[in-house]
Amino acid sequence: MELLPIEIIRINQKKITEIDNVIKSIYRLIIYSRYHLDDDLLDIYLDGVNNLKELLSIKNAQMEAQNEEEAKEYLQNLKLSLDFVIEEIIVQNNFEKEIQLFQLLRIVSPETNAIHPNRYRQTLVQIGSHICPEPSTVPQLISELFFKVKSISNPVIRAIYFHHELIRIHPFADGNGRVTRIAKNWMLMYDLYPPIFINDAPQKKEYITTLSNSFQQLMKHPKEWNIFTEQFFEQELDRLLVNAQLLYESINLIGINRENKINIKK
Repeated sequence: MELLPIEIIRINQKKITEIDNVIKSIYRLIIYSRYHLDDDLLDIYLDGVNNLKELLSIKNAQMEAQNEEEAKEYLQNLKLSLDFVIEEIIVQNNFEKEIQLFQLLRIVSPETNAIHPNRYRQTLVQIGSHICPEPSTVPQLISELFFKVKSISNPVIRAIYFHHELIRIHPFADGNGRVTRIAKNWMLMYDLYPPIFINDAPQKKEYITTLSNSFQQLMKHPKEWNIFTEQFFEQELDRLLVNAQLLYESINLIGINRENKINIKK
């Protein structure tokens, strides 16, 4: 397997600018409005992942939870991983080291780490029609991936590229999707973007289909940008834009309600 060359990525700059404008609007509210607090942003993140009903829909969409008990366990691990990521961000640690993959695996998929502690997979894996690289090549591919992402200046494109390629490598025996999504969101949140989650079954199906098609095309033409890889990047940008807009609306509503309460008291 050859990693997707950085130089062939086609960036939808218009959509990234739109996302950045929404993010700037969020921080204008928090910085300049008397009715908004910096805690509002963190509270919304935490409320989102602590809502079991929302999480169950995410889990079902990801086809990982078979029952409510599994979903509760996933909720606990997701909460722990988010707490860990926030603590790392507070002390200025971005996601940029290979050891951080194993840190995330231990939190989000402890059962996998217990079976293969601090090790990449030792067996062949197939995702649909995509045959993942030989186990012996995984360490080198991971090292190369971390090296490559350093040359991507835009944090959004960096996070999406890392997501696409890490799933394609599939470094662990299990838990790859969870580790990859948390890693991507760590990158995004470090640079003050909201996290990206898959919210429903149709979105999950679209996600899997697009990735599968992208992987197939890259197996045939590893150095050529193709329509399916472009679709994946576009879909991730769309999800990020929706989340950014929802975040703005949620924070704005908090401020409006807070202002109304103050005015009533007057």
